This record gives sequence, C-alpha cells and structure tokens, in this order.
Amino acid sequence: MPGLPRQAAPADVRGPQAQRRDRTVPGLQPHPLLRAARSRHRTRALSDPLHIHIDGASRGNPGEAGFGVYVTTPEGAPVAELYGYLGRASNNVAEYQALIHALRYALGRGATDVKVFSDSELVVRQIGGQYRVRHPDMVPLHGKAKGLLSRFDKASVSHVRREQNKDADRLANRALDEKASKLE
Repeated sequence: MPGLPRQAAPADVRGPQAQRRDRTVPGLQPHPLLRAARSRHRTRALSDPLHIHIDGASRGNPGEAGFGVYVTTPEGAPVAELYGYLGRASNNVAEYQALIHALRYALGRGATDVKVFSDSELVVRQIGGQYRVRHPDMVPLHGKAKGLLSRFDKASVSHVRREQNKDADRLANRALDEKASKLE
C-alpha cells in the first residue's frame, strides 16, 4: 500500500524458481490432489533406442515450409507423429527444424539413445562435420541441433533414401496442406 514501509517477504514466500530448488526440505510435500494431478500428466520415458525419421519441405524454396517427425521403436512400431508449419522458409531450414523438434521431443520423454534418419544429405553431413555450415540462417539452427544431440548418451544422425522416409515426408506435407502443427 502507498505510504507504508516495505517489509521483507517471509522466507517461505518466494518465486516459483526458488520453490523448485527447495524440493529437499524435510516434511514438505505437495497436497495429495496436486500430486495426483501431476502424476497423471507426467509422460512416461520412452524405450531406447528411439528411431526418428525427419523431413522438411518447402514449396517454392524458399516458400511455405513445414516439417515432419515420425518416431518408432527399433522394431518399427509407431510411437509418435509430429509435424509443424513454419511459414516462409527454405527446405534446409525446415530440415533443421525437424531435427530440433525431434530431439526436443525425445529429450522431453526421457530418451537417452536416439537414431535419427534424414533424407537431407546436407543436414546429415553438416551435423557429422563433413560439410561446413555457411548460410547465416542455418548457423544457429546447426548449433542448437548439436547442443541437443550432446544431451543424449548415444545419438546418431544417418542419411536414408527418400523412399525410406515416406512417413516423415507425409507429415511434412500434412503440415503444409493444413497450415498446422502437432508437436506432442
């Protein structure tokens, strides 16, 4: 209130970040209803390794762009289908966005081992260090992808023929056709 002297907030009234750090306070437990709600929304860790097919598409290059991510078990059982509409971008930017979203998805599900497959020779070779990243639009995307890859215990990015990447291609085109995204 105006005119009243400010007093320091009590030690237990802090922002959300400070509260998150205090999970080791003895005897401090969330209310049972909050605990139940949190456990219902927690995603279970995915089995390792995850096989992830990615694809980017651009109509016009640059033009309307989107990406697709198809996640499976090593046996080929579907785990997730993700896609995203990017607006105007190049095909290579869309390929990098597919890789970044795929890695974020896997990390968010607790995966520690991923095998990523892409039909973009450029992205695969840039990630592998065989090609330099020269285009200024792709330098930050490459850095982000490399940073995400480093967070896995085991990760690989391999080139596949277009025929072996049909599911990711279908999802990239769905993003473009619907101008929509599905990232969970």
